[in-house]
Amino acid sequence: MTHVAVIGARRRVTGLATAGVVVLPADDPEAVRAAWSRLPADVGLVILTPDAAAALGPGPLEAQDPLTAVMPA
Repeated sequence: MTHVAVIGARRRVTGLATAGVVVLPADDPEAVRAAWSRLPADVGLVILTPDAAAALGPGPLEAQDPLTAVMPA
């Protein structure tokens, strides 16, 4: 079974844990990149805050596995 994960500022992502989302809080660009690199293998969708998406740049977001979505600002 695949899972959904979220990466971004703790204040924006913590509540998604109640929906069963794998929450990876990351409050600065270095933490975002570290969270991306430790995504569990069974994650099929990663939701990113806008700041997290900017920290990753276009490289990881162009990959098809896992899929990514960026939250509205």
